Amino acid sequence: MAALADLVLPRTCAGCALPGRVLCGRCASLLARPRLATPRRVPWGFPPTVAAGAYRGPVRPAILAFKERGRAELARPLGTALALSVVAVSRGVPERDGRLVLVPVPSSRAALRIRGRDHVRELTRSAVAELRAAGLPVAEARLLRRRGRVQDSAALSAAQRRANLAGTFELDPRCRRLSAGALLILVDDVVTSGATLTEAAAVLTGAAGPDAPPVLAAVVAATPRLPG
Repeated sequence: MAALADLVLPRTCAGCALPGRVLCGRCASLLARPRLATPRRVPWGFPPTVAAGAYRGPVRPAILAFKERGRAELARPLGTALALSVVAVSRGVPERDGRLVLVPVPSSRAALRIRGRDHVRELTRSAVAELRAAGLPVAEARLLRRRGRVQDSAALSAAQRRANLAGTFELDPRCRRLSAGALLILVDDVVTSGATLTEAAAVLTGAAGPDAPPVLAAVVAATPRLPG
C-alpha cells in the first residue's frame, strides 16, 4: 500500500524537495546538532532552552511544511529532533530524580481553527514515544492554556512580542498540582525572540514552587542569532 501511495503521490523531502523520504538524511542531520538557543535580546526569565538545529536553510521549509501545509507525516522526524533537544537540556540538571514531563506550549484558538490541528501536541507525542522507546521516564502534561487574544506577532519586535504575550498563559485549572520532583520541560517547534517560552515558563515556575527543579525548554529549531 505504501509503495502504491508513493507512485500516486511521490514523496519528496520537505527540506530540499529531493524525491525519496519525507526528510532526507542530509536535511535530518541539520536537526541533530543540539545547542543552547540564544535570542538576540534574551528576555529576563528566558528558560534554558536547547534547539536541535538552526531555523534556516532546509530546516525552515521543513518545519513550515509540517506546521502550515499539513504534512503531518513530518511529526516523526521532527519529533525525533525534539526528543534530542529534551535529552540535551535535561542533562544540564545535575542529580535529577523523577520523570521528565513535557509541557506543550498551547496554540491560540485562531491558529487551531486555521490549521485544524495542534501541531505542537503532535510533536510532543512523537517525542514522548521516541524517549520512552529509549527507556526514559517521560510523560506529556497539558498544564497550560491560553487566555484572551493576542496580535499576530510576525511583524512585531522582540519587545512588542513580549508585551503582546504578557498574561497570555495560565495554569489549566484541571491540573490539580504539579508532579513533585518532576522536571518540567516546555516544548515548542521554533523559538525566535524567546517571548513565548519566557511567559509560559513564568507561569510554570510560579506554580511549581521554590524547591522545584528549574523549568527548562526544548524546541526543534531556533532562529540564528545575528551578529552585532
